[in-house]
Parts: sequence; structure tokens; C-alpha cells
Amino acid sequence: MSVMSVLTDRVLAPALPQETIRQHRAEIRADVLRRSRYIKEPNFTAIHPSDVELLFDAYDHRFFAGCCKPELKERPLRFGVSSRLTVSGGVTKRIRSRVSGDVRFEIVIAGGMLFDSFRDPAHRVTVCGLECADRLEALQRIFEHELIHLIEHLCWDSSNCARTRFQEIATRVFLHREHTHNLLTRREMAAKAGIRRGSQVSFEFDGRRLTGHVARITKRATVLVPDPEGARYTDGKNYRAYYVPINALR
Repeated sequence: MSVMSVLTDRVLAPALPQETIRQHRAEIRADVLRRSRYIKEPNFTAIHPSDVELLFDAYDHRFFAGCCKPELKERPLRFGVSSRLTVSGGVTKRIRSRVSGDVRFEIVIAGGMLFDSFRDPAHRVTVCGLECADRLEALQRIFEHELIHLIEHLCWDSSNCARTRFQEIATRVFLHREHTHNLLTRREMAAKAGIRRGSQVSFEFDGRRLTGHVARITKRATVLVPDPEGARYTDGKNYRAYYVPINALR
């Protein structure tokens, strides 16, 4: 039997007992806290791509009998942590070179969203429909979601978390109830501060206080400040764009 068949069969097999699933998760959590050079506490303040790789090895071993790594068939799998992801908790990519046709994969975790969350005790965090008490729990739920994306790519060459197959696997293997999260986004942080698209704001820049309006909110707010030497926009006025941390706006 090929490794591909073993992986597919394992993914589609009847669910493990719920207590076994929870035990596997607890063991992985303990492994991370023991082995990571960066994650030393449940509400960690630093994370590195090597931590995502550590999760991959641990989940592959405990949940999939080590079948994921061989199925990559020497196709590169890169792990990353991004502060640019401001809506998705993570992303998994299957990338094919236009020149050689070679395929590689990436699993990237939204580090910025993890660090923004769990600061306000009143903000209840759920990932994949499961409440998370700390950043490490949220990281594990996000990674589980992304791992299913990778496995679908390996087994069926496509993945979509809105489809029935993905959601059935997520429920059976990891007890997920949804395929979304409510980690704190920069847009929500801005809204709590009364800042939305179109809001008039001011900020300090090079010793000057500038005033403009918010055009967009991602990792930072894009603020358009009237400036006769700036670019002309569709409203017929000239602006210079500034990218300002939300907590620097007034």
C-alpha cells in the first residue's frame, strides 16, 4: 500500500475517541512548551517559523502516523509567521513554478493577530468554533485548520474550507465546529477606538501633527492627508498617504 493510500485512508477513517484527540493535543502542547526556543508560556510573546514546523512534526506523528511528510515527495514545505495577515488566522498555499512546473507548499500563521488577542479579558476568543483560553490553544486550532488544507492538497490537489469534505475531516479529526475564528483584527481594534474608514484622525509625523481621513485599515491605517503636491484621487483632491499604527491615531 502506498503512503498516499495510507494518508488518505487515515484522514477518512472513523474518528478517534474524543478523549484520545484531547490527549494528543495536550501532548503536543507540552511538547511545544518544552522544545520551543520561543514559546515558553501559554500566552507567549514571541514565535518563530520553527515553532510552526515543530507543530507539523508533532501533529503528523500523533494524528497521521507520520504519513504527511513522506507524501510531500521532496516538494518543499516552508513555514512562516506573518504580521501582514490581518483577517485570516493562517494561510496554506500550493505554489507551482511557471518556469519549471515544480510545486512547493507554504503554511503561514498570523502572528500579529495572535499577539493582538488575549490582551482584553473581556474578548472571548474562539477558533474553529472552539473557545481558546490562551495564545497556544489558538495557535494549535489555527494550525489544525491549515494542516487540513495541506492534506487536502496532498490527497486531492485542491482544498476549500467552505466545502463539505474539508469540514467533515475537521470535525472528525480535530472536533472543529466551524471553519472561522474571532481573533481580534486590526479593524476591530480600530473600531473599539472609534476609528473607521472615513474617520477624521490626527497623528505625529516628523515632529508635526498631521490631520487626514482613514482610507483603509489593514496592519496599519492608511491615512490620506491633504497635500497639494500629493497624488490626485477620485474626489478631485490631492493627498499624501501615510501608513500609521492604529494606536498612534487620535
